[in-house]
Amino acid sequence: MKIFIESIDQGIWDAIINGHYTPKHTIENVHVDKPWTQWIEEESRRAQYDCNPKNILMSSMNIDEFFPVSQCKSFKERWKVLEVTHEGTNDVKKARKHALVQEYELFKIQQGESIVKVQKRFTHIVNHLIGLGKEFDKEDLNIKVLKCLNRSWKPKVMTI
Repeated sequence: MKIFIESIDQGIWDAIINGHYTPKHTIENVHVDKPWTQWIEEESRRAQYDCNPKNILMSSMNIDEFFPVSQCKSFKERWKVLEVTHEGTNDVKKARKHALVQEYELFKIQQGESIVKVQKRFTHIVNHLIGLGKEFDKEDLNIKVLKCLNRSWKPKVMTI
C-alpha cells in the first residue's frame, strides 16, 4: 500500500505519516485554523492530501475491514488501526521477527525437497524479515543458501 500511495504522490504518504494538514494563521499571537475561503493554492493542495488516501483506502477495503476504521476522523488514525490489525502491535512484530530470525538461522534443505521449493521457502522467510526491518547483505544470503544444501549438492556448491 505504501508503494502504491507513494507512486501516486509522495505528499499523500507524508499526510499519512504526519497527519492531516490544516492551514493556520496568527491572530494576536495565537495560531488558529484559517477559514477555508482564505486558503492559498498551496494550502489547498496540502490539505487535499488527507482526502486522497481516504479514497484510495476505502476503495480497496472489503466490508470487514471498513467497519473498524469507519469511525476514525483522519487517515492517519485509519492507517494505525489497519496497521495493528494486519501487522500486529510492536510486541507482536518483535516476537514474529525473533521467530523468523530463528527460522532463518536454522534453515536447511528438507529431505526430498526440490531446489525450487527451497528457494521459495527461503525467499519467503527473508522477505518477511525485510518487511520487519531486518537488513541482509546479498553475499550473506547466497552463502546461507549454499550452506543449507545437503551432500548431494556438494559438487555444485564447490563449483559456485
